[in-house]
Amino acid sequence: MQVHKVDTFAGHRDCVYTLDAGTSPTEFFSAGADGLVVRWQLDKPDLGTLLARIPASVYALAFEPERAQLWVGQNYDGIHVIDPVQKQEVRSAQITSAAIFDIKFFEGSAWVALSDGVVAVMDTDEFAVRKHLKVSEKSARCIAINPISREVAVGYSDHGIRIFDAYELTLKQTIPAHSNSVFTVQYSPDGRYLLSAGRDAHLKVWDVADRYTEQQDIPAHLFAINHICYSPDGALFATCSMDKSIKVWDAGSFRLLKVIDRARHAGHGTSVNKLLWSSFHQQLVSASDDRLISVWELTR
Repeated sequence: MQVHKVDTFAGHRDCVYTLDAGTSPTEFFSAGADGLVVRWQLDKPDLGTLLARIPASVYALAFEPERAQLWVGQNYDGIHVIDPVQKQEVRSAQITSAAIFDIKFFEGSAWVALSDGVVAVMDTDEFAVRKHLKVSEKSARCIAINPISREVAVGYSDHGIRIFDAYELTLKQTIPAHSNSVFTVQYSPDGRYLLSAGRDAHLKVWDVADRYTEQQDIPAHLFAINHICYSPDGALFATCSMDKSIKVWDAGSFRLLKVIDRARHAGHGTSVNKLLWSSFHQQLVSASDDRLISVWELTR
């Protein structure tokens, strides 16, 4: 596998924590500790567009394709929705005074992970909370949705993962998953596996059909794993870590294929916090504490 660094997007003034895709394969959004919400184009790296200035760190962004609107989790001030074209806020809801760590959409609902241990399920049409799911006193950190099994996996700072029914909004299963906080969960595109990782630096693979039996436990990084992301074709997935590296894995065998780091590929100099794999030339986008967003092209 060959790795080519395509571009670096600069403009954030502090750590970049979150990324999400937009309406086209080339469009994506970023936000972080500086409170700036920015729209970028992969084919025009110098043309970042400032959409909003938030007076707090932003850990969670989620683009809602149906309305072409960007949901921003403004820490301690709830959800703010931005129209990226008009560059203005169109609605907001003070659903919490806690930090917002993740937002995911599924069939008319938005699942929001909060630092007080609550998962708030919002109706996207009514823009109101349908239900508060409170199953832990520790932070809900990350969310993944399996449209095939109609399940939602939530990773928590109490080291566990909970599986919820996406329609009934009920707890189905608790998995004592890791030895420390769970920072990222991701279902495989075929819905067969749930991948999880976090502060213990282990990548774990769970068999969904076999009641989430553990299939693999891989000591994948030196320090905390912040995010897992699949390639658009489902053949690969990538992990990123506080150890400053990105690792690329074969999705079928879970075999490590490539390490992208500073020494070998002029990678990030500090923690890599978030990944986004675009269908635009299969480019992998990474965001870091070094205030930079890097774009990578991988060829096999």
